[in-house]
Amino acid sequence: MAGLPPLGWLQAFEAAARTLSFTAAGHELGVTQAAISQRIRLLEDRLGQKLFVRHPRSLSLTPAGQAWLPSIQDAFMRLGEGTSEVFGGAVGDAQVTLRTTPVIQQNWLAPRLPAFQRAYPEIAVRLVSAIWPDDFGPEGADIEIRYGRGDWQGVDAVSLGEESMLPACSPALAREIAEPSDLAGHTLLHAVGFAVGWPTWLEQAGQPGLEAQCPSLTCDSQVMTLALAGQGGGVALTHRRLLEGRDDLVAPLALAVPSDEGFWLVRPARRRPREEAARLWEWLVARLSS
Repeated sequence: MAGLPPLGWLQAFEAAARTLSFTAAGHELGVTQAAISQRIRLLEDRLGQKLFVRHPRSLSLTPAGQAWLPSIQDAFMRLGEGTSEVFGGAVGDAQVTLRTTPVIQQNWLAPRLPAFQRAYPEIAVRLVSAIWPDDFGPEGADIEIRYGRGDWQGVDAVSLGEESMLPACSPALAREIAEPSDLAGHTLLHAVGFAVGWPTWLEQAGQPGLEAQCPSLTCDSQVMTLALAGQGGGVALTHRRLLEGRDDLVAPLALAVPSDEGFWLVRPARRRPREEAARLWEWLVARLSS
């Protein structure tokens, strides 16, 4: 233990590395951005290597920081598990943290969670938003709904079902689109981070390169592309399941291109779930077909 840096420095590193923000790490740990910056600088001096690359408006991890982060996160997880096993749950353990993307929160969870709250009013559910793959991980959540191929290590993963991508727009705009070539001249709304995008869909539809004839607007999440599409601001490419129950969006074209990526219900495989988290997991699994 004598060779380890102080715990506060390690906490600052883990939080800053996970959020890639000294400010966000400070908010999480209840200290100032300057305090986080100082702890990281002291830690780097202690280790003799830089852990972060400081850009004008952002941070990124150095190779050393990337290599070290999983060990630090695993150590904190083991410390938490050991504390719970020896001393039992703390006050507030009935709260279950569920982390997923905003679009899944709005379109898939929102119609379902009220029924869970009615069935288990004693269990408080805390929703945490994540957008990028690096936002997900072993810390801070009992359950996650991730997007990908389901090949993550160290987790139990249950698929929400096969996925396909198809165009979506407002009912008014849909009246102008009877076949794929009618998309020419309309704004195509792009959400980054998906294997199947507009070029792939248009090629499958027999219209390769048609995106060059269309204005383009790119967003970092499907929440915004669907919001814009619902307001008549263009045509979004989205997952079929995300159109369920929406009156502001319709699919003007029937072609749905399959994707080998999808949404997965995920939890740590090694960690024994608390009773409350297990109840929510089982309840969600039972509703994957609904």
